[in-house]
Parts: sequence; C-alpha cells; structure tokens
Amino acid sequence: MPMSFQIDLRGKVVLITGVSSGIGLGVARQFARAGAKVAGCARKTPDAPCVKEFMDTIRTEGGEPLYVQTDVSVADELATLVEQVIRTFGRLDILVSNAGQNVFEGAAGCNEQQWQYNLDLNLASHWRLSQLCRPYLAQHGEGVILLMTSNHAFSSIPGCFPYNVTKTAITGLVRSLAIEWGPDIRTVGIAPGFIDTAGNDTWFDSFPDPQAERQRTIDLHPVKRIGTVDEVGALCVFLASPWANFISGTTLLMDGGRSALMQDS
Repeated sequence: MPMSFQIDLRGKVVLITGVSSGIGLGVARQFARAGAKVAGCARKTPDAPCVKEFMDTIRTEGGEPLYVQTDVSVADELATLVEQVIRTFGRLDILVSNAGQNVFEGAAGCNEQQWQYNLDLNLASHWRLSQLCRPYLAQHGEGVILLMTSNHAFSSIPGCFPYNVTKTAITGLVRSLAIEWGPDIRTVGIAPGFIDTAGNDTWFDSFPDPQAERQRTIDLHPVKRIGTVDEVGALCVFLASPWANFISGTTLLMDGGRSALMQDS
C-alpha cells in the first residue's frame, strides 16, 4: 500500500533567526509541525507580544520553544545565542539564518554608516552565525544551513541599494559554504519574492493608493497572488529534510514566476 509523503524531523533541533514576525515566524511554525525542536531569536524583548506569539505558535504545534533576545548584527550576541541553544537542547541540526531588514538608500544617498550597518546585518551576520554553528551542525554528518536572501539577488529596482548588494552576495556565501563544508553540512539559499508580511504592507502603504499598488503587484505574477510565510516555511522544511539531500550550493528563487515576466508584459 503506497504511503503518503511525509517529513518527520522529530529529534532534530533547528535555530531560526528573526522569529518575531513575518517569514521567520512562518518558518518556525512549519518546523514545529514537522516535529523539530525550535530555537528562535529576534531583537524584541522576551515579554513582547510578538515573542509571545512565537512561543504560543510552537507550543500549539506540540513543541517547547526556546527564545533568546539577539541582535544578529552584534557578533558577541550571536555567540551567546548559540551557547544557549546548545545548553538547552544539547545539539543543533539545522540553521535557518533569516533575520534581516530593508536598507533602501540608493547608491548616491547611502552613507558609510548605512553601508556598514547593512553589511553587518544582511550579510556578515549569516557568515558569523554559520561559523559559530558549524561544529555542532557537522557532528552528525547531516547538518543543514539555509540562508535567506531575496529576489533582489537576481534582479532589483532603483533605490534598493545597498540591500540588494548584500542579498546578491549571499548567493556567493551559499556556494562557498557548500563547497568548503560539505559533505557534513549542506548549504542552500532561499530567495523569496513578494511574501504577504507586515514589511510588504509597509511597502504598499508608501504609495498614494496602497490597494491599487498591491493589485498591480499581484497582476505582475503569473500565479496572480503573492506568497505566504507558510509556503516559505514549507520549502525550508523540505530543504532541511533527507528528501533534499542532493540539493546544496544553490539558491532557489521563490517568486511566483515574477522574474519570468518581461517588464512590458
């Protein structure tokens, strides 16, 4: 009798950055549904309502979460984060380095401070955290690193510098880690396009008619909608599972076909 397709990550421990909202929260929920133990971080204090939502989300799925307040742009805080994960769970199998922020200044308007902040938050944090997690991920020969980039790594629009530069650089980081740290650790990049989050709402709200801009954006997608955080989370769970053991060193674009459509279509 044929068995249904299942992903069972019971016994695995996943660390996800940026779990207080948006994609990070969706990724955490899907890993909890797959049975993994979930550790998460964000800059919010532990008593913040959004952190309570993260904790409640994991518990609803039958898990016992760990939350560590962390600014991923600060190296010392990353070290403390990893130490607490290992102290609590005793192992680490999967890293989803997701935390980041839109730093849209434009090439001419960006100053040195904004450039450096963007580098620390949207690029260096992924490398630093991967370095700290590497010994634990390699212990069982089945470690997985998932680095969250963006469709801006493949094409962009005016005004998104320097964010788009770091998102492009992450694809190179994915390749390097896969080449140098395999076979004990697989590294894969994920590049979401428009995903229905509070951050995207902020983008739409910057236009005179937010609803019209949202609809215009939807119409540019062959699937005629924008993505959900649970869809990104489901992809992460699949990529972290044994079913994806032959996927490494590449970045998967997840944009509803937006990049396939020429600008004048």
